[in-house]
Amino acid sequence: MTSPDVLRPHAERRHADELAAIAAADDRPRPPGWRLSPRAVATYVLGGTLPGGAVISPKYVGPRRVVEVAVATLATDRALLLLGVPGTAKTWLSEHLAAAICGDSTLLVQGTAGTAEEAIRYGWNYARLLTEGPSRAALVPSPVMRAMAEGRLARVEELTRIPPDVQDALITVLSEKTLPVPELGEEVQAVRGFNVIATANDRDRGVNEPSSALRRRFNTVVLPLPATAEEEVEIVSRRVAEIGASLELPAPPAAIDEIRRVVTVFRELREGVTADGRTRVKSPSGTLSTAEAISVLTGGLALAAHFGDGALRAADVAAGIVGAVVRDPVSDRVVWQEYLETVVRDRDGWRDFYRACRDA
Repeated sequence: MTSPDVLRPHAERRHADELAAIAAADDRPRPPGWRLSPRAVATYVLGGTLPGGAVISPKYVGPRRVVEVAVATLATDRALLLLGVPGTAKTWLSEHLAAAICGDSTLLVQGTAGTAEEAIRYGWNYARLLTEGPSRAALVPSPVMRAMAEGRLARVEELTRIPPDVQDALITVLSEKTLPVPELGEEVQAVRGFNVIATANDRDRGVNEPSSALRRRFNTVVLPLPATAEEEVEIVSRRVAEIGASLELPAPPAAIDEIRRVVTVFRELREGVTADGRTRVKSPSGTLSTAEAISVLTGGLALAAHFGDGALRAADVAAGIVGAVVRDPVSDRVVWQEYLETVVRDRDGWRDFYRACRDA
C-alpha cells in the first residue's frame, strides 16, 4: 500500500476510485490480460462521464484519435513508441496507459547512456551465483522479463538514450515474444497481456537512433504540442493545481492570468511569431515545452506562498521564465532581451511583467 506521505503515488493508486468505477461500468470485450476494454481505457485517459453519472477526470488533453491509435496498438502484438518533443506528456501518457490496462505502471526501464543490457534482459545476484552457480534463485529478472511472465506492460523511457546494442536486446522480445536464458537452458515466454510502451524524443543531444530492425517492431504515435493556447492553458492549470495540492500550497487567487501570460510567452518564443501573427520573434535554443511552463508556475506558487501574500504575480514567475528561456547565456540572452523590448514592453496590461523580467 502507498503511504499517505508519498509525494507522487503511482497512477493506479492515485486514480484507483476512477479505475474501479470504470471497470464496474465496462461491459465491452476486453483483450486477454486487460483489466478494461480499449474504449474504457480511452475514457480513463481522456475523461468523460460514466452511465451512472460518475465523472472521470482527463489525464491527457490532446487529439482523441492519438489516444485511440495508441490503445488499439497495445491491443495487438505490436509494441507502442510514443514520439514527440520534450514536454508533450509521453511519460505521463505511458504511465496512465499501463495503469488502466494492467493495473501496474511500475515495470519501468529508465533509459540513459549507461543503461546496461541487464536492465532489459536479466541480471544475477552475484553472491548466490558464486556460491550456487547459475540458478533460478540467482537470477534477477528485469522489468521486461517480469512483464512477460506476468502478462503486463513494460515501459521503456527515453529509448533513444539507450546505447544501440542495448536497444537491440528488445528485438527478440518483441518479435518472438520470448527471452532466452542460455545460462539455465531455459526461456521466458510472454503471457497474454504482455506488451511494451517506449517513449523517445529526437530533440535532445546524444540521441541514439533505433535500428531499422527495432523500429519495424513498433507502431509509432507522435504526440503533438497543444494545438491552441487555450488547450495549453487548460493543461498547465490542471497540472499546476494538482502539484500545488500535493505540496500543500494554498490555491492562489486569479492565478489564471499569470498562467495565461506564461503560456503566451512560451508559445510565441517557441513558434517564432506573436499570437496576433504581426511580429516575428527569434526562438531560443530550449524547447519551452508545456512541462517547463508547469515547472515555472509551480515555482512561482511556492514563492507566492512562502515569501509573498499568496497571490501569484509577475515577479513570482519572472525568474523561472528567464531560467527556462536563457539556456545559452550568450545567444539566448539576446533573444530574450529583444523579445522583452519589442513585444512585452508595449503590450497592454503587461507593464508589471516587463519590469519583473527586466529585474530578474
